[in-house]
Amino acid sequence: MDRREFLKTALTVGVLGAAARISPAFAGLETKTRHRTSGKAKSVIELWIWGGPCQLEAFDPKPDAPNEYNGGHKAIPTNVDGIFVSDYMPHLAKIADKYSIIRTMTHPFNGHETATYLMQTGRASGGGITYPAIGALLAMMNGGNVKHELPAYVALTTAKGRFSECGFLGERFSPFATGGNPAAAKFQVDGYTAAGGASPEEMRQRLKLLDDLDTFGGNRRNLPVMKEFDLAGKAAREVLFGKAAEVFDLSKEPEEMRQRYGMNRFGQSCLCARRLVEAGVPYITINASGWDTHKKHFETLNRIAPEMDRAVAALIGDLAEKGLLDETVVWWTGEFGRTPKIAWEDPWQGGRNHFCNCFSAMVAGGGFAGGRVVGVSDETASRVLKRPVSPVDLLGSIYERCGIEATQPFPDNPINLKSPILPDSDPKTRLRELYL
Repeated sequence: MDRREFLKTALTVGVLGAAARISPAFAGLETKTRHRTSGKAKSVIELWIWGGPCQLEAFDPKPDAPNEYNGGHKAIPTNVDGIFVSDYMPHLAKIADKYSIIRTMTHPFNGHETATYLMQTGRASGGGITYPAIGALLAMMNGGNVKHELPAYVALTTAKGRFSECGFLGERFSPFATGGNPAAAKFQVDGYTAAGGASPEEMRQRLKLLDDLDTFGGNRRNLPVMKEFDLAGKAAREVLFGKAAEVFDLSKEPEEMRQRYGMNRFGQSCLCARRLVEAGVPYITINASGWDTHKKHFETLNRIAPEMDRAVAALIGDLAEKGLLDETVVWWTGEFGRTPKIAWEDPWQGGRNHFCNCFSAMVAGGGFAGGRVVGVSDETASRVLKRPVSPVDLLGSIYERCGIEATQPFPDNPINLKSPILPDSDPKTRLRELYL
């Protein structure tokens, strides 16, 4: 049992004796890293637009296309000459010099599960092995500088749920999904106030009861396993009541800063992600749901796109102001895009379906330049005309910015697999035109 399992078990049923099964060196922080590159990034924030955001209403608008494609929406200029984004993105338009756009992401899968797996691992599903997602691998390889006993991979506020992200690395590298609502007055990880309905004071009473029931007494000094038990329990209490808990306490942020991000689940998750970067967490994913817009696409975007635009612009701007953007990769994408031609007929009523042929992504920070565009799509964002970018190209570039060469074999993996981190990873096709 790793620490996240410990916390969920302990907080739900109050059985802190589960700590006996936890190693103090949780999350593989003792793992040796190999084949380093000159990458700059210490942390990665993944903005996973779960369900598939439409390229035309994001980073590849087509204002001159027929109404059946653009729905009457326009492109707006950014603060970089010649770069335009959708009119759904007025805040991001003001900071285009801080991020770069990839307009020609492409792969062969239109199903959520297969596309998500490919975008996260660089591999097609099947073959009897579940490979780890990028977050799990970076948690294993770059988790040595995390402060306050925090997990090395945090998901705000839910995991993707499409596959086991830890893969063959094991559950200790799965994302710690916080749950809860970060837009509440005081956001804390799920379990601290929610699981089992236990308040902080009730948790202290449970811990006291555990101590009162301890029958080992002085004999524990002669039992090596009890040393691990005590260390794990101490670490878990730190997450509950110490500096780790404070990282999730957004009430410590100025009200002006919270309003800047937007007082909603996605906006406050982005603010929490910045605090986790400050605490040295190597991988944070924000899973934004609601983008699988088969029906009433524009009605849905009118509600969720402004929240996303405001929060992502605030996150990138905030990281830059605090001097953290240079060492933090921010990447934005979904598992695919949406069909360029709008389905106005029943039952779709103006919907867009899954579309993997050509879609958009965005990268910022961590050694990626801003104010640039990669790739050219056709007049309706239906086909790649110039510079196709595969999931392997994108993932390999992020790994390289984090100082990890993706052609190396998986390090210290439990099944002794000799295959490389990414298959068919050609450094020549990586996004090096965006490297600083």
